[in-house]
Amino acid sequence: MEPKKESESPDAKDRNGQPEEEKESEKVSEEKRSSHMGEQEGEKPAEDDEGDGSLGSEEEDEEEELSLTEPEQPPEPVKKKKVVIEKKISESFFYNYEELCSFPFVTPDSGIPLNLLTLMHSFGYDCTKRANLQVMDSQTLMYIAGNQLVFLDLKSKYQKYLRSTSGGGIGVVTAHPNKTHFAVGEKGWKPNMIIYEYPSLRPYRILRGGTEEAYAFADFNRSGTLIATVGSSPDYMLTVWDWKQEKIVLRSKAFAQDVYKVTFSPENEEQLTTSGSGHIKFWKMALTFTGLKLQGALGRFGKTALTDIEGYVELPDGKVLSGSEWGNLLLWEGGLIKVELCRPGNKTCHNGPINQLVLDEGEVVTVGSDGYIRVWDFETIDTADVVDDSGMIAMEHMNELLVGKHVNLNSMVKIHERGEPVWYAQDSNGAIWKLDLSFTNVTHDPECLFTYHSGKIQAISVSPVTYIMATTALDRSVRIYDFIDKVQLTEMKFKQGGTALTWTPTVVNPKGGVLAVGFQDGVIRIIELYNPKGLPVVAGRNNVGDAAMRLKQAFKPHVSTVTALAYERNGELLATGSKDKTVFFFSVEDKYEPIGFITVPGPVQSLQWSPLGHPDSKLLILCENGIAVQVPAPDPQDYDAASTYKIKDLPTEYFRFWSIKSRILREKEIKRREKVKEEKEKEKQKWIKEQQEMGKTLEEIELPEEAPEEEEPLPEIFVPATPSPILCGFYSEPGKFWLSLGEYDTGFLFHCAFSPVQHEKEPGAQQDEPFEFIPIEDADDNPITRISFSSTGLFMLCGMADGAVRIYALHSKALSEDNIAGYWSFSMHDNNYGHIQGICPSFDDRFLVTCGADGNIFTYNILSAEEIKKVLKTKVPSPRRGLEKEKAAEDIEDPTAYSIENAKQKREYDLIMKAAEYKKYLKRQELITLRHEFQELLQMNKDLPNHMQLYRAEFELDRRIRAQMDRKTADKIRLVMKELCWEQERHRIGLQKVQIRFRGNLEYDTIIVHAMGSSHQISTYRLLAISENLYKIRKKSQAGKRRSSKYEWKGKDLDQRRESQRELSKGSIFSSQTNTAISEEEIDTEKLKKKSYPQTVASRIAENRLEKLRKIIEKAERAKAKIQRRKDEWDELLKSKPNDDYEDPQDVENIKEAKENMGDFKLKTATNYKIPEHMRINADKKSYQLASLEVAIHEKKLSMNKWIVSLRDLKVAIIEEIQCVVQELKTIQSSLHRSKHLPIPPVPELHPDEIPEKKFQYDSEMLLKFKQELEERAKEKEIVPVTPSVEGGGIGGFGGGFLHVPSAKELEITARGTSLKTLKTISGTAGVTPKTFEFEQAEPTEMELEIAKREEIRNIHLQETLIKRIHELMITFDAELRLLRHQKLKLDTMMKTADLRHTTWFEELLLLKNFEKHENILQERVNSLISEEEGMQLKLNSYLAQIEEKKAEIARLQDREKALYATFQASLGENNKFAGFLTKVLKKRIKRVKKKEVEAEDDDEESEEESDEESSLESDEEESGSEDEVFDDSVCPKNCDETLFENTLQLREKRLDIEEALAEEKKTIENVKKEYETLAKKVKVVAASLDAADWELEAYQREKQQRLNELHVVVPLKLHQNRIVILQQEKLEQRQLYKQAREQHKQLIRDRREMMIKIERLDEKCNQLMMMKFGRIVNLEALQTLSVNTNLEELRMKMMGKEQTCAVELKMWEDKIFKMRQQLMFITKENTSRLKQMNSFCAENMRLETKLDALQSNLGAEFQGPRKVDIEEREKLIALVQLQAQEAEVLKEEITLLSRKDGRIFPPSQSIFQADTTLD
Repeated sequence: MEPKKESESPDAKDRNGQPEEEKESEKVSEEKRSSHMGEQEGEKPAEDDEGDGSLGSEEEDEEEELSLTEPEQPPEPVKKKKVVIEKKISESFFYNYEELCSFPFVTPDSGIPLNLLTLMHSFGYDCTKRANLQVMDSQTLMYIAGNQLVFLDLKSKYQKYLRSTSGGGIGVVTAHPNKTHFAVGEKGWKPNMIIYEYPSLRPYRILRGGTEEAYAFADFNRSGTLIATVGSSPDYMLTVWDWKQEKIVLRSKAFAQDVYKVTFSPENEEQLTTSGSGHIKFWKMALTFTGLKLQGALGRFGKTALTDIEGYVELPDGKVLSGSEWGNLLLWEGGLIKVELCRPGNKTCHNGPINQLVLDEGEVVTVGSDGYIRVWDFETIDTADVVDDSGMIAMEHMNELLVGKHVNLNSMVKIHERGEPVWYAQDSNGAIWKLDLSFTNVTHDPECLFTYHSGKIQAISVSPVTYIMATTALDRSVRIYDFIDKVQLTEMKFKQGGTALTWTPTVVNPKGGVLAVGFQDGVIRIIELYNPKGLPVVAGRNNVGDAAMRLKQAFKPHVSTVTALAYERNGELLATGSKDKTVFFFSVEDKYEPIGFITVPGPVQSLQWSPLGHPDSKLLILCENGIAVQVPAPDPQDYDAASTYKIKDLPTEYFRFWSIKSRILREKEIKRREKVKEEKEKEKQKWIKEQQEMGKTLEEIELPEEAPEEEEPLPEIFVPATPSPILCGFYSEPGKFWLSLGEYDTGFLFHCAFSPVQHEKEPGAQQDEPFEFIPIEDADDNPITRISFSSTGLFMLCGMADGAVRIYALHSKALSEDNIAGYWSFSMHDNNYGHIQGICPSFDDRFLVTCGADGNIFTYNILSAEEIKKVLKTKVPSPRRGLEKEKAAEDIEDPTAYSIENAKQKREYDLIMKAAEYKKYLKRQELITLRHEFQELLQMNKDLPNHMQLYRAEFELDRRIRAQMDRKTADKIRLVMKELCWEQERHRIGLQKVQIRFRGNLEYDTIIVHAMGSSHQISTYRLLAISENLYKIRKKSQAGKRRSSKYEWKGKDLDQRRESQRELSKGSIFSSQTNTAISEEEIDTEKLKKKSYPQTVASRIAENRLEKLRKIIEKAERAKAKIQRRKDEWDELLKSKPNDDYEDPQDVENIKEAKENMGDFKLKTATNYKIPEHMRINADKKSYQLASLEVAIHEKKLSMNKWIVSLRDLKVAIIEEIQCVVQELKTIQSSLHRSKHLPIPPVPELHPDEIPEKKFQYDSEMLLKFKQELEERAKEKEIVPVTPSVEGGGIGGFGGGFLHVPSAKELEITARGTSLKTLKTISGTAGVTPKTFEFEQAEPTEMELEIAKREEIRNIHLQETLIKRIHELMITFDAELRLLRHQKLKLDTMMKTADLRHTTWFEELLLLKNFEKHENILQERVNSLISEEEGMQLKLNSYLAQIEEKKAEIARLQDREKALYATFQASLGENNKFAGFLTKVLKKRIKRVKKKEVEAEDDDEESEEESDEESSLESDEEESGSEDEVFDDSVCPKNCDETLFENTLQLREKRLDIEEALAEEKKTIENVKKEYETLAKKVKVVAASLDAADWELEAYQREKQQRLNELHVVVPLKLHQNRIVILQQEKLEQRQLYKQAREQHKQLIRDRREMMIKIERLDEKCNQLMMMKFGRIVNLEALQTLSVNTNLEELRMKMMGKEQTCAVELKMWEDKIFKMRQQLMFITKENTSRLKQMNSFCAENMRLETKLDALQSNLGAEFQGPRKVDIEEREKLIALVQLQAQEAEVLKEEITLLSRKDGRIFPPSQSIFQADTTLD
């Protein structure tokens, strides 16, 4: 099979949407498959409904659970299931690919060949598709490209294609673990999952009915026997298949949102995991009583934020490790998040989502969208557990690999090459990488194998002269492809994504080497393509590539995305369109020059110039909002762009599309109905004709009655409010054009024309209808997105929204409904999101290229598949002359750069502002000159004598000028005030809002009152106003006093434990550091010793010997000292050994006292503590407590603040009084002599912090002062330039600013103010003249002196009294302040305690709120169960009452029955001979109609219970029952009273009524009893549930109390309470010490026992070793103290020196002998080689002579007997076998030597070092 030939398939679909060929192929495949079934053993019965399952719901997620197998049940006689024999499919069975593969659709009888297009190559890669990369072997990659599966050979880069069978696209592909098969999940209606064999690519199995529309993911289990698939929207069905038998094992709905992935657990294949949008789910195959089911448990995120899960991995122990959107790892266990893993420092594991996790060789590998691959330790992850409430654990990765910048890894697959693992990675940014994750010294760097466009292809264009195409996309690249050689030639990267692209026509560039590209930021770039091999050879330049691109020019005509580019038919103009609703025109020369732009009513969709056949060159502009615009080509000479590029007088025609689709559909429906009526009329006339032929006349013919049919109303005329968007269009004739629209108006091509008389309305208000339309088959929901024509005009090439390529064969260039009746269609791109973005034929119409939104680029042959490779070749344009000398064009990299128009407007504005600034500058200079002259005149006037000076008013030439100026100034001030009125109000409101925000709820600010005579001070509390709600809550609250804290013991215990752990950790660190330091010192000393060793061999040996002797002597001395020290220690230890029954008397006394005085109290921390009902706390009660506490705190602080404020007011009053006293003192002292003056105490002042409210009080003077300060600060910072700048400036949009220069008016006002001040000063100084008056003094009399003396004494007394008064006031105030300060300190202590209590209660409130939801649920459950139980109890009581009532009714009925029988007996009388007959008549059972009907209804509910009286009656009836058949009760016997007989019959009817009533009542009682029993059982169940709920609520209360107990409470203690803390601490320490002592005691006993055993074992071992070594038991201590013989050692040292000298001399002679032997061997070898050569020559001579003789004597004998070559080969083999046998013998000898006891092989002895070896 050649997959490439099979990749073409049709789109033929029947009315149901399924391809007809697929139906036929399915029928054939079913027939073939049925012929192969039943070949294997193990046939078993199966039910018809093999997909039946069971539905179930689990927890909060409602889901369907479908089961195939059900337990066997006994056969039912009524319902029988049809049983068939299930046959197995043979393993050798294969489907025929040709029958399955889809083919192109061709309109019947159109004459279009089926192979119109043949797929050549795929240049794209859908890199954003999940898991779109598989590895089949070390050289083959597999991925999905639209409707094809591509097999890429890594060596040859050759591609093979496998076509989808449905034509609806491919959803997923996955490989078998053994790489022998692969599964392809398709898309479409009821798609199939097809299993192919690899590498034959034959269809092996087809799995049907797995999903509704598309497969999203698939995965084989580890053994490869099962495959799990999950569908996409709308069903999201999870299915487990036995794929070899094409059977569904299990299935269930996976989730209600998108599911990204499904996998089997590698360790337990009965477990699966799925993940997707905001969920992860854990599945298991469970065997229930209804059969095998697939049960799913939804993972609960808990406190962790909800996240989409792209990647996860199942761990061996059942846990699951998943990624998250923010980059951390989530460890799942039991359906919950056990822990969240991050990196140290709270860094995320990856910067972005984790797309894949792999468990590889005991390590966890994570693949992130940040381009990193990190390796984590599996053991650390598997054993991770939560350590705090955050639920996060930090761990460091083992290794990491940065694949590259701007890399977004999607998935990885692993394969082994030459035994080494290699990974291939899918990059969502458009690449395939080859990775080495061995992390060794020889690890290879990441290798990028292939690069592609990432995401949607925005534009494509084909060269007009050669087989080259160019593409661009939003991945910021422009790529050039050679679609003949199937290679990418070159690419170029930019800062923004490309959106439009076109080649320049040949009239502009005959070589076809220039293309224009539009980008997102509105920039147009002209790019030049050339062959770098054509450039001159320059040193340092490597002209290796076949093509290169160079930026020729860049300009920015638009401010938004460029959507269309079009060259005028003569190549003189370039038009560019954008989403900013503008079209720009450029003159095309060597450098593109802007002409101007026009604005259009909507975003531009496409541009098209009129073709050459039209008389005028016009541009058709198609807008997205349904408006078409036509403008003529502007003449560059007619427009002057001096101030703007906008073209204002260009003639413009508009066409606003007005929908006619509803009218078309209405007319179509009318024609259909008329046709139906005509057919009915024809049938009627035909029937009449037949009747006439039968001989009937018109009068005799009775027309058949026709049932009246109600005609449905015709479709309404509908026009969408928003016009449908225009997708594409093209010119047909001058002024006429065809349009393809989307949304409502799809399914037609509309022929439109511009009206010759344009409306005066706005373009958006026009209603222009097309004058012609062509319906497009199968395009109601599938519009044409792109249209192009072949160069001959015989093919119209259409790209559809569903990714299909449609080609219409045209009989003429004029379009009509008959002209495009036949077409060829083929789905190539993805059917869901692969709408075609571009479709272009090559310049010679031999090839076609398409690109889609799915990132794929396909090239096709057009009816020329065989000749292309032999003839055609691509030629890259040669470079221009002088290209290498030109500088590269300057690019526009800033996306915020000005467009051409904005830059021109900016320049114009800058020029205007520059001229205005220069003019203002000249005026300012003139004013400054005049001002200086005026100042000089004023100074000259000032320098003159006073009588010659002019007044300031005389400098005014005319007062009216001054008045007019003042009037104008006042008007301006009023105008400014009016203009600033809004600003003033805005600032006032802003200030008010700020005050309300920061001080609105402030009841008291901080007021610090200072003492007058000391440094004491007191401050108020900064108090916020409390809300009224807290007062209301406080009134409702019933919280009691706070109990003594119960948390301090636990808190202290925890603190002590933490401190002990810190001390232990510090000690361990110190010991480890000490050991490390000691070991480092030892290493250093050893290194120094090694460095000090001599380098000669003899000296080294002697030194070693001396060192050994020294060490032996030191060792003996140390042994002696150690033995002695050990003896001393043993003696001391034995002396201190206590008796076994020894006890400390103090401990005995303490234990006795504790037993007598300690009680048994249950703490709240106890596990069996039950919380009383009145002590249970919840969030509402705690809120009440908090509210009450806050109100109490506020009231206390408010009261203290009032006291402090009153103290402040007292200080103010005292200061005022002191000021009055001081004033009086000054008056008194004025009449006293200076010597009599006492110092006046300083008047206390109010500090600023005592009156903080004045900080927010201001007046105009303060504001002016503040403004002056700001201006002074600004002047200090301002740098005044020497010359004013007139170059800067600009407006907000274009940047820049202006220097502030004071105006002439401001300078004049300033100068006038200065001069006025000067004049005022002068006039004031000159006008003041002092006036003096002199009086003559007289001598005082004695009386006056006496009065003066008395006055003086009185004033001195008053002076002292007032000063004392001042001191008293100050002292009194300070005393009051100190007293109040003492009270505030106490209140501070209380407030601090209250704050601590508030903090604790708030923590408890937060904790209670966390528990509140679940507690409410439990409480509601208890309450509901209680109410349910009460309701059931009421029902039970009502049932009992009903039973009693029915029993009373039955008793009444029985009484009536007895009365009836008594009446009957009385009516018989005595001695009635018919008594027996009448009794039988009375008791006879008869069937009545009513009774029969009732029995038929209540047959199943009859009761057989009757009373004792009734049973006796029944017995009588049974006795007479045998005679019932004999007598006839309908006839009265002879001689019997008829009245009595009739009375008997009436009594029988009454009896029967009573019996029926009795039966009904008994039946009712039984029903009530059954209901009573059922309800009683329910009551028991509810009571049990209530008990369980009560227990659960109590357990939850205990848990809540335990969590409350864990909170830390701060308790302030006074000094006398410190002993309690010490005693508690001692108690804890003693407990810990006792516990440690007990453990130590137990451990010591165990250690002693083990030590004794060890000592005995070591003694025995020591004795054995002594016997083995010495032959007897010796004293080791004496042996350790033995030393060496020094004389003997000295002789040995001398002997070693002599032996060393001899060894050196012997070594010299051996070297000489060795050299001579080498020379001898060389000469011998040379002689031997020559002898061998001579021998070979002689043998060759003899052989040739013998052969010559043999040839001459016996021709043909060489073909007889064995050949010499065979004999020689045999001899060589024999020699080889013998040589191997010898080697085997040698190896056996070595094995024998190695198998000795000690396992050593001694080297040959050397006499030189023999003595030294023996000594060692």
